[in-house]
Amino acid sequence: MELLLNIVIYLPLFGVLLLLLVRKDEWVRWSSLLITTATFVLSLPLLLQFDITATGSAQYLTVGEPFLGDWDVKYMVGLDGLSMLLFMLTTFMAPIVVLSSWSSINKHVAGFYSMLLILQTGSLGVFAALDLFMFYVFFELTQIPMFFLIGIWGGKDRIYATVKFFIYTLVGWLLMLVALIYVGYAAGNMVNDGVFTTDWRLLTDHAFQLGLVEQTWLFLAFGFAFCIKVPIFPFHSWLPLAHTEAPTAGSVVLAAIALKMGTYAVLRYLIPLFPNAAIAFAPMFAVLGVIGIIYGALVAMVQKDVKKLVAYSSISHLGFVVLGMFAFNTIGAQGAIIQMVNHGLSTGALFIIVGMLYERRHTRWISDFGGIARKMPVFTVMFMIATLASIGLPGLNGFVGEFLILVGTFNSEVLGSYWYAVIGALGVILAAVYMLWMFQRVMFGPVTNEENNKLTDINAREIGLLIPIMLFIVWIGVRPTDFTKYSEAEVTHLLEDTRTRAATIAQNTADDRLPGWASRLYDVTPQMVSNVKHENQEE
Repeated sequence: MELLLNIVIYLPLFGVLLLLLVRKDEWVRWSSLLITTATFVLSLPLLLQFDITATGSAQYLTVGEPFLGDWDVKYMVGLDGLSMLLFMLTTFMAPIVVLSSWSSINKHVAGFYSMLLILQTGSLGVFAALDLFMFYVFFELTQIPMFFLIGIWGGKDRIYATVKFFIYTLVGWLLMLVALIYVGYAAGNMVNDGVFTTDWRLLTDHAFQLGLVEQTWLFLAFGFAFCIKVPIFPFHSWLPLAHTEAPTAGSVVLAAIALKMGTYAVLRYLIPLFPNAAIAFAPMFAVLGVIGIIYGALVAMVQKDVKKLVAYSSISHLGFVVLGMFAFNTIGAQGAIIQMVNHGLSTGALFIIVGMLYERRHTRWISDFGGIARKMPVFTVMFMIATLASIGLPGLNGFVGEFLILVGTFNSEVLGSYWYAVIGALGVILAAVYMLWMFQRVMFGPVTNEENNKLTDINAREIGLLIPIMLFIVWIGVRPTDFTKYSEAEVTHLLEDTRTRAATIAQNTADDRLPGWASRLYDVTPQMVSNVKHENQEE
């Protein structure tokens, strides 16, 4: 199975070599579909043989030899409860992304699909990497194809969108690289005989204990990079522009996969590496999450461009994910993980649907539509399901994630107030307002242009790429435990281990405090951690 995991990760990358040999555009499309479908099929045994009860170590682990001189930096990949669902989401969405761009991309076709395949390998590597430096390498690999996807195949403002996306990402991740190097040397001195290391097994060793001041600055450095990638308010301004200017496939990949790298990194690295800082700054991140929920919803409400509306809804949905992660209990974290998957499915479907409308009408202005339901009944049903999933209708996937997050936040002792959940719940109401209003105007509003009367319903290819997403939207909504079971044990272990390490460090470094007013942000005590542990056991 270790070999199979590596085959799944690198098959899309080797597929790029095949595309270089293919001459005709139609063959390029079929080759890309074959490669991505094969990748998904090969990933299924990884899911089916996954041990949902195992905690504390990755399954299907591959560990290579150090490759950076005297540094203990090595190729190490594996899957655990935190990464399994996101890994499978990546393989599942890839052939759908290929199909979504089947008729819309007609220039540099081989280059376009090569970028998609490289992006898939980078994304799978991000979710499977268990060496912090390898995580960084795989992440950077994803930025290159996304840069070209927006910059070459995007809309009229694609260059501006690409440069803004690149600058935001570069600044954040260069800062993270500096912090990563510091962590590597610190871990080497504490747990690896003085040898620089980014081995995840050593970084999570209880003997690796950073002081409170060190944790604070490193937490802020890593957190800044991850906040940009999520993105969290106020580092979000690159996202709506990137979504709007990207081609349909680029928007789907960005929503379904790329944004999850930031939220996944928070759970995988930010919280476990800096446990005291994570607990101390949890209220601040919860505030940013709530602001993102309300801000994203209010701005989406006034959008005239349907694609930009969906883009701002992403900011609101990801605010829920941030809120759940920093609730510091199993319910909230489980909600955050399943909401990452839910957002990838429902928002990915919405971007595909908007792309279908644009291909037919060559406009995204809401005012240009109306009366479409009469001409496109099958499309209307698909659009309706994706819309209702996005607003969290009970029985569909969005409800499961948002409900778990709000319950976890309401009962969180670390956050210490139910008002985070109360205000966050307003985002659900606002989502219903802007999504249903948009759906009503586009599908059932008055016909504003005769071109709308000439529209034809979606074809077999378009139905085929939407049906699998709709099935999972309903499946997760009806039987969420079929999916949450993969992460429950690992999430519980992660939070217990984080709290234990935080308590130990707080006891051992009681005098290592930040000066002045900042010390009030850093009152992490063993009693607080013990109380949270008791709270989680009761749940």
